[in-house]
Amino acid sequence: METVTDLKVERRPKLSETVVAAIREQLQTGLMQPGQKLPTEGQLTETFGVSRTVIREAIAQLAAAGLVEPRQGAGVFVIEQISTAFGALTSEMGTKNSIALNVLEVRLAIEIESAGLAATRRNAAQEAAIQEAYFEFDVLLRNGDPTGPADLAFHRAIASATNNPIYVEMLDVLGRRAIPCDVTSPWSTETSQSDEYQRGLHREHLAILKAISAGDAEAARHAMRVHLSASQKRYLERLQARHGFHQSGPSKRQDRE
Repeated sequence: METVTDLKVERRPKLSETVVAAIREQLQTGLMQPGQKLPTEGQLTETFGVSRTVIREAIAQLAAAGLVEPRQGAGVFVIEQISTAFGALTSEMGTKNSIALNVLEVRLAIEIESAGLAATRRNAAQEAAIQEAYFEFDVLLRNGDPTGPADLAFHRAIASATNNPIYVEMLDVLGRRAIPCDVTSPWSTETSQSDEYQRGLHREHLAILKAISAGDAEAARHAMRVHLSASQKRYLERLQARHGFHQSGPSKRQDRE
């Protein structure tokens, strides 16, 4: 007689995963070319017969995989072939847990200085783009929508404000793999999806924004160091908590339920 533990239940794919698979296929078959703009959110909603939230989750997953790039006010574009060397590097970095930790470490080296440079080099339009990404994060947070795209847009706008395109290029490859706070991220957890967690991120972003707007390079570097170091610490804590959960065994977990 089959017991409950003998039964295997196939998980039905999420609607967003179905959309991701369809768009991936179009990219692989060449129906969508590098640099091409994706249909609008409304058009994709109509095409796939799903909600706007599902489309946003799918776009966030595609962005996290380095396939598309949301651009503030312009739409979502298929990624150009940025850097074969960087792409090869990230594909050989190991498991997804080690990738996230390795990328966060690299971002510490890159983005601390980019924040300092942005504070002294940004022009009015670049400062406005950083502010716009910050406020977009706030809107998404209040609406309960995935904040990952706005999070990445905030960091990318800072990299762009350095007026050194290499900072942007490196973040385009690394950044998508290091935004674990978003619900669609492969490294997301219930903790990282919590309102308290994301409001903490938002406060850290505000400190960075204020320092850049004030033209204070040292304060901008400090705020970015605090933010990314905290992200690194939070991710390690989540890994440890998850490891403890799996080590506790099914009987102990059932006792807690």
